[in-house]
Amino acid sequence: MQTARVLVPQRIATRAPALGAQVHALQGVTMGTSWSVRVVGPRALDLAPVAQAIQQELDLVVAQMSPWEAGSDISRFNRAPAGSWHALPEAFAEVLDGALQVARDSDGAYDPTAGALVDAWGFGPRQRHDEPGFMPPGEVAVQAARAVSGWQRLQTGLRGVRQPGGLRLDLSAIAKGHAVDRVVQRLARAFGLDDVLVEVGGELRGEGVKPDGQPWWVALEPVPRWHDGGWQVDADSGLTPTRVALHGLAVATSGDHRRFFMHDDRRYPHTIDPRTGRPIDHGVAVVTVLDASCMRADALSTALTVMGPQAGLPWAAQRGIAALFVTRRADGGLDEHVTPAFAALEQ
Repeated sequence: MQTARVLVPQRIATRAPALGAQVHALQGVTMGTSWSVRVVGPRALDLAPVAQAIQQELDLVVAQMSPWEAGSDISRFNRAPAGSWHALPEAFAEVLDGALQVARDSDGAYDPTAGALVDAWGFGPRQRHDEPGFMPPGEVAVQAARAVSGWQRLQTGLRGVRQPGGLRLDLSAIAKGHAVDRVVQRLARAFGLDDVLVEVGGELRGEGVKPDGQPWWVALEPVPRWHDGGWQVDADSGLTPTRVALHGLAVATSGDHRRFFMHDDRRYPHTIDPRTGRPIDHGVAVVTVLDASCMRADALSTALTVMGPQAGLPWAAQRGIAALFVTRRADGGLDEHVTPAFAALEQ
């Protein structure tokens, strides 16, 4: 049996856990997925207002940034006429600014304006890949979607953001991470709850410690292999089991097995390369990123998945990003590659 890899942050707070406190668990649904929160607080902590505050933060993200909601701010922008300017709510503006920063840094490997491509490939709210009669887009449709996309087309300024015409924002690869960060901040600000573990749809952030002084230990999700038309997790995958101490750290993962469709015996994952307009096809199974910001980790895991290890590893290493790549071999096996910043966390 392989020895587990243990990752510990380089900065550890010395604050002691609260005496007599216990871990309280809350959960719910949002963004078409689930959320769960663990908070350390007094035994008599009233959880009703805490749960309400959590749901308020998550509902705010949906109301502003969900393309699945016809009345959301992002949906209204996507339907707006060419040349119109739109003042954005504070949270939306913050996420879009962070998204555009990653788009610039990655030269478009991550692009928040690729909504038309997401829709064309059946992964958006319309013309879904799992609906009867769906067909992958042809070259003409792909090029048409690319023509109305591109982060360079998006103009921002004091008046907000300008709709250049036909551009569809999609913040799905960053909004969940932002939601995690918002919940962490709200719990600290409104209730003084600084020892928390927050998870939304598999993206996590941990702060502080548990009552026993231990950090929030989480195990990275096993990576399945495609075998006989389905996903299979092997006990002996060749990968190193990894446990992470989420203490002032967030973890986000992008993988090719979470959403995909089959067509003519070919598997099309949901991660689309905005530079080509097509789903990735370079053997990346999973990219995991660790960062203090869950929003940033969320966007970076997508950018690095699109880049692949050949371009993504040196790009991440140059920027001090802690990332783990898992790639698929032609024989179905799995290989892993880590950046120096990721390796530096190993104990």
